[in-house]
Amino acid sequence: GGVHALEQVSLNLKKGEILGLIGPNGAGKTTMLRVITGVVKANEGEVNLDGKLLNTLPIHIRVNKGLGFAQQLVRPFREMTLVENVALAAGAKHTRNPWRSMFRVERREALGESRKLLAMVGIEDAADSLPDSVPLGYLKRMEVARVLAIRPRMLLLDEPLAGLNQVEATAFADILVELNRQGQTILLIEHNLAEVRRICTRLVVLDNGLKLAEGSPETVLK
Repeated sequence: GGVHALEQVSLNLKKGEILGLIGPNGAGKTTMLRVITGVVKANEGEVNLDGKLLNTLPIHIRVNKGLGFAQQLVRPFREMTLVENVALAAGAKHTRNPWRSMFRVERREALGESRKLLAMVGIEDAADSLPDSVPLGYLKRMEVARVLAIRPRMLLLDEPLAGLNQVEATAFADILVELNRQGQTILLIEHNLAEVRRICTRLVVLDNGLKLAEGSPETVLK
């Protein structure tokens, strides 16, 4: 009861923007995303999507309503290729009903969509590779492709550039900008402030569970 992970924190994500959520380790950033997606239940407050309350809904229903969460630690299915990992998510609409899924064994549509998504994040060359044979940067991109496969209205990213060198980070950040240009709304936790300053339209700063600042990247970073 001595430490509040989040205390009276409020933020809005506007349609069509890239919002950066920044702050030191332990500030409460990941907890914020987990509260939004329902992984962590807040003691008070509300989570709304287009004015509809999500607080009482389980995680999978929130996902169905449009929340896509790419976590910091990528956990692929190790015995599946990258394209199969993404295809599993791409085919989710066919497996929500267990009876329907029993009579649907055709995978070409999901695999085709999966290859397009891997191309979108720039790793189509490794589509048929197993996760253990590709670098971390590829797994990070695969995780984003896997979330895009469920067609989220809000894409929540927890440190997607972590573990990448600056060249890889810049290339991946450019992909996020292109996704945003195509209409994808993004909430981004990131410590690479050079890329945050470059790609985000607005920033929110957390520290010790409190909101310190909010505004344009230039204003907030000054």
